[in-house]
Parts: sequence; C-alpha cells; structure tokens
Amino acid sequence: MEENFDYTLRTDLALEAQEMNVKDEPGSSDSDGVEVHENEKNDIKITYVTVDEAGAERIGKKAGHYVTLESLAIRKQDQQLQVNLAKTLSGQLRKLMNECGIKEMDRGLIVGLGNHNVTPDALGPLVTEEVYVTSHLFELHPETVSDGYRPVSAFTPGVMGVTGIETSDMVHGIIEQTKPDFVLVIDALASRSINRINATIQLSDTGIHPGSGVGNKRKEISRETYGIPVISIGVPTVVDAVTITSDAIDYVLKHFGREWREKDRPSNALSPAMNPFERKTLTDEDHPNEEQSKAVMGMFGQLEEVEKKQLIKEVLTPLGHNLMVTPKEVDSFIQDMAHVIAKGINGALHPGIEDGEAQSNF
Repeated sequence: MEENFDYTLRTDLALEAQEMNVKDEPGSSDSDGVEVHENEKNDIKITYVTVDEAGAERIGKKAGHYVTLESLAIRKQDQQLQVNLAKTLSGQLRKLMNECGIKEMDRGLIVGLGNHNVTPDALGPLVTEEVYVTSHLFELHPETVSDGYRPVSAFTPGVMGVTGIETSDMVHGIIEQTKPDFVLVIDALASRSINRINATIQLSDTGIHPGSGVGNKRKEISRETYGIPVISIGVPTVVDAVTITSDAIDYVLKHFGREWREKDRPSNALSPAMNPFERKTLTDEDHPNEEQSKAVMGMFGQLEEVEKKQLIKEVLTPLGHNLMVTPKEVDSFIQDMAHVIAKGINGALHPGIEDGEAQSNF
C-alpha cells in the first residue's frame, strides 16, 4: 500500500440515516409530520418511520418511509435467527415496494455499491453475487421462466476512487439502456453508534448518497435523480473514532450512574466488584444527573451529545486520528449479512419462491 494512502478514497460508504432524531418522539401525530411505530417479533425489532414534507423540514430528513430491522443474528452467528431475519427483510421490502407503487412484474435493477476489495465496503458486491438475475431469461428463453418471477438485472459499479467515474453517472447510464421500472441499491454504511454495527438493516425509499459516510459525498441515487422508485438497503459496518470515543465516554458515565444508584442495595454487597463473565446492559436510565456527570467528567460531562462529538472531532481530525474502525470478525459478518440480504431480496422480488426454497442455502 502506498505511503500516506487515503483509505476513504477507495470506499464510498454512505452515512446511516439519523433515525435517532425521530425515534425520540414515539407516537408523534400527523401534525408533527413524523410517525414512528415499533414492534418486535422473533427477537427482531422493527421500527417504522414515516416523514412527510412538514416533518422533513422540521427534522432535516427527506420525506419518505424508513424501516429499521434490529437483530443480533449476525453478531451472534445464530443461523436460525438469520433465517428469521431474511424472512422478515423479505416481508418488509415487499411492503415498501407496494408503498412505492411497484407492481408484481415490474422490471428491477439491483445495484451493489461498494469496493469488493475492501471487506467492510464489500456488502453490495457480495449481495449482487447471490441475487436471482432473470432479465436475460425473459429476453432469450421466456418459455423457461415459471410464474411468480420478475425480470431482474444486477451490476456493481465499483467506487469512484477505483474507476474514476461518478457512481451515479454509471447507474444513470445503465438505467437509460435497460429501462428498469425501479432500482434497489445495497450499500455499507458508516454507523452513528457502536451498538448498530452489523446489528441493523435499514430500508428507505428516499435514496442514498454514496460516500457520505467517509466525507466523499457523491451525487445521490434517488427517485428525484432518475424518475423511478429507488429503494436503498444499508447496513452499518464501520464506525469512526469520534463515535467510538463519544460512546465510550457515555458508557463510563452510565456505569458510574448505575453504581451510584445501586451502591446501597443489599444484593450489591454479595456481588464481586468486577465480574468478567457478566454482560451488562446500560440504558439511558443509568445516565447520571448533571451534578454527577460534572463530578466524573468535569466540564466535559456537561456537554450535549452534539457538542461532545464536535469537540472530539476538532481534536482528532487535525491529528489524523479519526480512524474508521470495523470489528475483527468483519469477514464472516459481511459474508453472513450479504447472504441474509440476498435471500430477503430474492423472496421479495420473486413471489414464486417459496419461503423454504428461498432460505434453503442457510
């Protein structure tokens, strides 16, 4: 690798949707412009967010539908949970396609964004290798195609740092030549929280900005750009040092907050101070009050989340220390996630695939 090589030039990781802004307002009314609904099934938490034009102006998100599936299926490498996740993804994608007005036999184009040679950014290319591509069969051998399948094509444009060509322009050229009725884009994301790494699948009908997660914001891929529905599927696979530092400080505060709250409990005296086998779950309820935060972190403990991240960024970026980080198990995580997403897409795009057949390779 060349000296002083900039890793971000070879990736086009997008930035995950800042869902937290609207999730803080559960049950928002129509007048607010934002609707949030949550449910959980088979250890998979599903969050639906609908933003209208008024809501878009208020919270700074594009108007449209956002769906987030939260599951530890990949991180736990739980195969049965991965099967359930693929089936859930298939159902949610089918529902989002219906809301976009996509018909059963509409022609689809699947675009796998990312760099196959950079593991955390290889999700899109790996998914395109596993999806059912059928357009050529409809054109050359239509008699071999069973009912319940639609014409689907797929391609991987690579990234601008490798090709020298704007990704959106490549997608536009393919659309002009093949005339699909809708586009399905898969991309890896830069996460806004360490908790979400390889633990969420995010769907949206508002499009995507390749490269926005690593400061290389490109032309967006969206309905406004191409005039046809564009559905994006994104998975957070990396996180920057600013986010890790901010989250770590937050966890330290929550740890002290819980200790303050539980120090006088009789059961606490029987527990070892540090149990390496205990997996704790720290929540917002554990966060100490302002006085306690100041006692632990001084002035830094009083900063708001945005101010805290901005300060850390101002310190780390000039030093060249705002690194992009991914888990050490990233190879298996990306392979498993690509498999889950491909199975979910196949089930959603081709109604003729029975659930059992769609998941038969797990």
